[in-house]
Amino acid sequence: MLNSLTLKRNIKSFSVSPENPTGEKGRGGMATLENASAARAARELGTGWKLNPYIVLDGQKTAVLADIKGEGAIKHFWITDSAQRGRHLILRIYFDSQSSPAVCAPLSDFFANADYNDYRAVNSLAMCFNPKKGMNCYFEMPYFKGFRVEVENLSEHPANIYYQIDCEEKKLDPDSLYFHAQFRRVNPLPYKSVYTILDNVKGKGQYVGTYLHWGVKSNGWWGEGEIKFFIDGDTQYPTICGTGTEDYFCGAYNFDVGGKYTEFCTPYTGLSKVERTDDLYKVQKHFDMYRWHITDPVYFDKDIRVTIQALGWRSEGRYLPLQDDISSVAYWYSDNLSDEYPPLPDNDSLELIGGTKL
Repeated sequence: MLNSLTLKRNIKSFSVSPENPTGEKGRGGMATLENASAARAARELGTGWKLNPYIVLDGQKTAVLADIKGEGAIKHFWITDSAQRGRHLILRIYFDSQSSPAVCAPLSDFFANADYNDYRAVNSLAMCFNPKKGMNCYFEMPYFKGFRVEVENLSEHPANIYYQIDCEEKKLDPDSLYFHAQFRRVNPLPYKSVYTILDNVKGKGQYVGTYLHWGVKSNGWWGEGEIKFFIDGDTQYPTICGTGTEDYFCGAYNFDVGGKYTEFCTPYTGLSKVERTDDLYKVQKHFDMYRWHITDPVYFDKDIRVTIQALGWRSEGRYLPLQDDISSVAYWYSDNLSDEYPPLPDNDSLELIGGTKL
């Protein structure tokens, strides 16, 4: 990537933030004391200083962070909020005037940290979760006609939203694909059921990442289950079949070093959080895992479905189908903007029980 910095480009850079909500040339930092979120702090300084670094998103309201027309791509997206809203802030991104979002996920899960108030760093190529709550996405998101970014606050309480969406205005390759991200949660997983990460996706494209938040509801190892990719008409049996959950996330042997789960964080994969338990309230372990298929995308020509089993161990060396709390975000590119996503769980069903409190 560094060699691309040496070439001349027919690209115009712009950025959308509360200080320049339209991203227009030469129109950043123009807020006045009458309409600025930080007017009190800047009351002795005035226009041109730090007057409008955030927006106030009231409870049970939706804010449009960006609504841009033209051709180009989102290159980087940074966002944080002032409150402990966790999963109760919903991110939606629409491309080219589509009626349904291509990205639909709780803000925290999209950035690979479901309970982001219990900080764990994510230092990867696609996502970075930096101190204290600096959420960053580096997946490129092309658009031919424009894009719109929204955040919905499902809670009853307001939150200050800080954000910056860095973009390029440029001519796209006609074969450029649209970015997608979809959230799912099943709690508990029914006995002997398989967890679905992605389904009902049509078109031509490539699968580029998985984030899993796994709440374990039993003692013992929980990650014997295999991930499966059903590609282009696969029915009962998949084309790609993994060997175990920790293997898919590029670990091995239960992430166990010296009898303890061991966190790791790499450019492409990681176990980014192990919930610390106590003897009273926090009695279940929760795990965050990410796997970016950046150098090894899973290509599909017509359709794709992705599932993972939840398996532990029972007596006599037998597998135990688990009934855990599993949620996921699937990330992919395709030429189709008409896939129908399953509805998000309601506000209570999104909550991490025992985690962030409103």
